[in-house]
Amino acid sequence: MAAGCRFVGGYPITPSTEVVERMSGRFPMMGGHFIQMEDEMASMAAVVGAAWTGTKAMTVTSGPGFSLMMENIGLAAMMETPCVVVNVQRGGPSTGLPTMVGQADMMQARWGSHGDYELITMCPQSPQEAFDLTIDAFNLSEIYRVPVMFMLDECVGHMTEKVVIP
Repeated sequence: MAAGCRFVGGYPITPSTEVVERMSGRFPMMGGHFIQMEDEMASMAAVVGAAWTGTKAMTVTSGPGFSLMMENIGLAAMMETPCVVVNVQRGGPSTGLPTMVGQADMMQARWGSHGDYELITMCPQSPQEAFDLTIDAFNLSEIYRVPVMFMLDECVGHMTEKVVIP
């Protein structure tokens, strides 16, 4: 929100659900919009559409949802669409493991979709770094006209600490 994001298209998936829950509650006070889409593919498509209206847009997902978004991430890269994709990585695709820490989506973040492009990928190690790098992610997406992959692991995604907000 501090980066100027005013649209989030999302679909609940562990462990990223809390991010959209908090944003959806605060967005109306800031003139932003959160839409819970029917699936992860639609979430990324909505982000591409919102970004093309000039709105700073993002989505939040986790491993299996990230895989489903790949086609539209490739579309966003091809269309030079500035947006941010947050992936709160988890331990695996099935019951039990989603509550564990994982970092297995890193290569997929850089080269996961079809097309000849490279994406900017950021990996914060703390809530403070997540706040600071989120602003950088939106700025870099607009400078280079690409989706920026913002990769948290489950530990950082659920961590709580004081954050200095300038």
